[in-house]
Amino acid sequence: MSVRAVLSSLTLVVVALLGLTTAADAATVSYVALGDSYSSGLCAGSYLDSSSCKRSARAYPKLYANATGAALSFQACSGAKTTDVLNGQLGVLSSATTLVSITVGGNDAGFAGVMENCVLGGESRCRTAVTTAVDFVETTLPGLLDRVYSAIRSKAPHAAVVVLGYPRFYKIGGSCSVGLSDTSRGYLNGGADALDTVIEKEAANAGFTFADVRPAFTGHEICSGSPWLNSVTWPIDESYHPTATGQASGYYPTFIAAR
Repeated sequence: MSVRAVLSSLTLVVVALLGLTTAADAATVSYVALGDSYSSGLCAGSYLDSSSCKRSARAYPKLYANATGAALSFQACSGAKTTDVLNGQLGVLSSATTLVSITVGGNDAGFAGVMENCVLGGESRCRTAVTTAVDFVETTLPGLLDRVYSAIRSKAPHAAVVVLGYPRFYKIGGSCSVGLSDTSRGYLNGGADALDTVIEKEAANAGFTFADVRPAFTGHEICSGSPWLNSVTWPIDESYHPTATGQASGYYPTFIAAR
């Protein structure tokens, strides 16, 4: 074989390899994970840094990125409300973003305070707290979610957007012999359902996909035989959040199915 033929063959190989690399780069998912503690992975442990955002290596966004090779920008932060997402998390979105996930709304509705009232205040205070939160969810939260969803679509016009909901907290008639009454547990579950109903509606209005985690968590609520959620625990902010198993077996497969 002549030198010219060898060089020609090598050139073809290099071009082919470059083509494969370009195709692989083009296929890489540019993924932005937005939202609150249910997306950051609070309570799942293995936190990626010492910040108060509590972003966990065991949270569903990291599990997805690790499994698929997606380029992840992990923006979700514990305690985030809709205003925090709007003002602090959307800057990384662009026309090149291909996938977005988000959980948000629970902190706006004050569900942490609701939990405190239910745990410490008895059935009457629990009912009042849940009723107040649900009223906010049904009257004020839709507008707040619409602002967030509209901003996401504006900044990431080509992205597939998956909006994940929240699980019910308690198994009614379950194994817990102390703590809240089943009546109070029912109030809390009803509050979670009301929140998910509004989130699902607003996600649909925005043209986004709603991923309902409640079916995955059924049978794994607090007071079930194998809970994927923490009850009251220490640190206190990790109460009522998915464990690492809840992220891996609840949120992650639900996200994948919606994807």
